[in-house]
Amino acid sequence: MVNTDISKNLCMQLVAEVKERIGKLKEYGMSEKEIASVLQSEQTLLKMTIDRNHRIYLGDNRIEVRMEPLVRAVYLLFLRHPEGIVFKELPDYRQELKMIYAEIRPWGLTDRAFTSIEDVTDPMRNSINEKCARIKKVFVSFLGSRMAELYFIRGERGGIKKISLPRDLVVWE
Repeated sequence: MVNTDISKNLCMQLVAEVKERIGKLKEYGMSEKEIASVLQSEQTLLKMTIDRNHRIYLGDNRIEVRMEPLVRAVYLLFLRHPEGIVFKELPDYRQELKMIYAEIRPWGLTDRAFTSIEDVTDPMRNSINEKCARIKKVFVSFLGSRMAELYFIRGERGGIKKISLPRDLVVWE
């Protein structure tokens, strides 16, 4: 019990020291955004593993990142295209998305599944934005907002959307 109390006291002292040093950085003219960027760059990125069943795992402990099948299919589509995809060009990727989705759903694609694929690849509908929001939510819940930015689909409105995670951290089994 004494060890726990000592550990807590040491942690509180360290936190106070970190806060003091962050205050000094601000005094020297560093913004909170710059400080956060420096601290984030010190974080170790987690390896992502995609298994044969198209399940997504993070880290060496292989913690599964669970997503609905269509959401996961959209994510894998973007992961396969490190150069990114412009949403208005999604109809060009419809067949590839169908193939990925069919592999995720071994029991086959229903008429409803085909309609969902049509919707998500139709740039005039909001379905792709909804799927991207779900993907973002999953990664933010796992990694926190700063680190998660490299793992979810992002980009400028009307521009190229992509996953910024360095592909040497992605292992396809």
